[in-house]
Amino acid sequence: MHPLHHPLFIQFIIHFNEEKDYFECHEVGEEYWKSIAPKNKLHPLTGWIQLAVGMYHWRRSNYPGALRSFIRSKVKLASGGEWVEGFDQELLIKNISHAIEAVTERKPFSPFAIPMTSNELKKIVKNYHIANPIVEQDPYYIMHKHRLRDRSSIINLREQRKRRNLEL
Repeated sequence: MHPLHHPLFIQFIIHFNEEKDYFECHEVGEEYWKSIAPKNKLHPLTGWIQLAVGMYHWRRSNYPGALRSFIRSKVKLASGGEWVEGFDQELLIKNISHAIEAVTERKPFSPFAIPMTSNELKKIVKNYHIANPIVEQDPYYIMHKHRLRDRSSIINLREQRKRRNLEL
């Protein structure tokens, strides 16, 4: 299987292009990254994750965070290779460049889609989409998801680690 046909990356595309839920892009992208290249921050998949993070920050008017993420994303996605196969890489980089300009000039958020060129990838995305229909979410929730989601499991895990460190 091509690495960009992996179900987690297909979810990434749907969250990005259809739902504009960039937080979920980050979540599924990170899960995929941890399964194939844990801790390798130079892996090309991190360029996709940083693109989603940039979009999330831009929509929330966090211009410095968006700018950092877009610049890092552009460098990684411009390098090419199998991690951009099936996409219009030139248009993708152009869109990221426009986002960098817009963020630098503090312009309002303007979403764009990841431009797919592979018919096979389009078919996989369509079939996944049919099998897993999108559930409409509140735009406010999507925009502020990192603050509004249930964080109890994260907090509990941090407390457990803290207790373990104190016991050592």
